[in-house]
Amino acid sequence: MITRELGTSGLEVSAIGFGCMGLSHAYGSDVPEQDGIDLIQAAVDLGVTFFDTAQVYGPFVNEELLGKAIAGVRDQVVIATKFGFSFDGGTRSGLDSSPDHIRSTVEESLRRLNVERIDLLYQHRVDPEVPIEDVAGTVKELIDAGKVAHFGLSEAGVDVIRRAHAVQPVTALQSEYSLFWREPEAEILPTLLELGIGLVPFSPLGKGFLTGTIDSSTSFADDDLRSRLPRFTEEARRANQDLVDLLSVVASRLDAAPAQVALAWILAQHPSIVPIPGTTKRHRLQENTASAAVTLPEEDLAEITAAAATIDLTGDRYPAAMQQWINR
Repeated sequence: MITRELGTSGLEVSAIGFGCMGLSHAYGSDVPEQDGIDLIQAAVDLGVTFFDTAQVYGPFVNEELLGKAIAGVRDQVVIATKFGFSFDGGTRSGLDSSPDHIRSTVEESLRRLNVERIDLLYQHRVDPEVPIEDVAGTVKELIDAGKVAHFGLSEAGVDVIRRAHAVQPVTALQSEYSLFWREPEAEILPTLLELGIGLVPFSPLGKGFLTGTIDSSTSFADDDLRSRLPRFTEEARRANQDLVDLLSVVASRLDAAPAQVALAWILAQHPSIVPIPGTTKRHRLQENTASAAVTLPEEDLAEITAAAATIDLTGDRYPAAMQQWINR
């Protein structure tokens, strides 16, 4: 596995990371704990060094799972987690990035992960009630105290990124980015490149759509996040199939999987971009990590980029109730 530096921060991670969320959050039934541990350890064996979790995943159990899985290889991996939500009896109840809440919940994350320092700490969502300068200043204090190594933001807009970066250098922005969602290219990515901040795309495979394993006949369980997303209605999936067909054509020419082509396209956009696909299946893990070795010929890269731009994707990314957490 090749490595990449997130921006100009000096933090080096595997070119393909691993998003742990789906092991215990958002996509239906949780995987059994030992299966999740085995999968994370298999990722380490494949050269993955970058693992992403959050307090809200579960909530809480995802951090505990990751902590158990990396206990024997702590010095080989980079752990990212997130703060910023409040909880009522273990249920997410809103946003809270107040300094005291950040400090207390980071202590809880350290305990659940069973680590002395969080390598990359993200604000999970921008809290409009707390100035980003106060958030960045609190994380700076945690960095000075040795409890955190690097500061990150998630789904933040350009103004917030600049203001935070002026107080405490931002190492990475985590945001959805893929051929299925290219909005960051307009303003976010140019700003990150200007400031020397890395981009960590979540859902780089379009929540599974770009793998070619989902079509208009696929059904989702009620506890699967995709059952509530406008872009995953039956009508939208049928309308958006052209994008998957495009990936399949290129993949067949390269003797690769559509998912590998989708990830290789992201990697080709800039050397400081590190996608974090998630999976619950060993063979998909192997497929995803192998994408780091897939090189798209210039003509294929240009064809994908140009053709994808002509496809008018159907359906909003999130319903209104979830869109309120996205600050641009």
